[in-house]
Amino acid sequence: MADHSAGRSKVKLSIVGAGAVGTAIAYACLIRGSAGALALFDTDADKVGAEVLDLNHGTQFAPPCRIGGGADLDVTTGSDMIVVTAGAKQRPGQSRLDLAASNVALVQSLTPALLERSPDAVVLFVSNPVDIVTHAAITATGAPPGRIFGSGTVLDSGRLRFLIADRAGVAVENVHAVVVGEHGDSEITLWSGVTIGGVPADVFVAEDGATFDAATRAEISQQVVHSAYEIIRGKGATNLAIGLSTARIVESVLRDQHRVLPVSTLQSGTGDSAGVCLSLPTVVDGRGAGRVLEVPMSDEERAGLRESARTLREVQATLEG
Repeated sequence: MADHSAGRSKVKLSIVGAGAVGTAIAYACLIRGSAGALALFDTDADKVGAEVLDLNHGTQFAPPCRIGGGADLDVTTGSDMIVVTAGAKQRPGQSRLDLAASNVALVQSLTPALLERSPDAVVLFVSNPVDIVTHAAITATGAPPGRIFGSGTVLDSGRLRFLIADRAGVAVENVHAVVVGEHGDSEITLWSGVTIGGVPADVFVAEDGATFDAATRAEISQQVVHSAYEIIRGKGATNLAIGLSTARIVESVLRDQHRVLPVSTLQSGTGDSAGVCLSLPTVVDGRGAGRVLEVPMSDEERAGLRESARTLREVQATLEG
């Protein structure tokens, strides 16, 4: 049985689903050296076999990693961490709520089966709608707090930082900004806490005179929300950036890094967000998603977060009630 004590180097990562997102995550983790062993599972035996072969052909050019996989869920046995990307695809005429219902049913049966084979694994959900399926997985298993969590708004926050950095004319590493709430249309940009090289966004002036006035902030927030739709319209799926952002989350767990990331966790306590899975800055380490930080927010941002939680709570009640 794997030892999940903090500080121990964890080695086996399993990825459930060998579609565009799952294979992008596997590729990112391979070239970054995120794990010592990778296992891919997919119900399409030919597809997963081809992806495993293709990845193995590149192992000479990447950090050492053992790669296997197949169409039998047993390939995930003994995992230290499992990333779930599997889920039904939205069909023409199918509502998002219908899609959510399909994926909730899937994770309710899949997650217990995964934990039966890897009882100590940390499980990360990337499947959409991520907040809803993460809540369903936690409910279906009764897992300890933080052992199951979702990728949340980590990628959304990356998109936000890129857009701010591009306008400000600075490196993206010098921008600190976070998106919270639902990974979706009701997500909230915490502009009150955005800094650019330590300078608050509302007083920052770029070399070319560009500023972050109310109109610019609203425009950037809209771009963050709608950028996925733009990518899907152009190439059919978002996969490369989610592959890289997921690799960062994986490394936070497998290397016990204690990174603060806006992942989706089951919120506790008596606040407006209690009982739903949504994203807030959270310490991610070898045990999974840990302490949620109390982030200062403006009254408008806090109201937006309450509305985001209400939206998620209503969908959860519809699907799991």
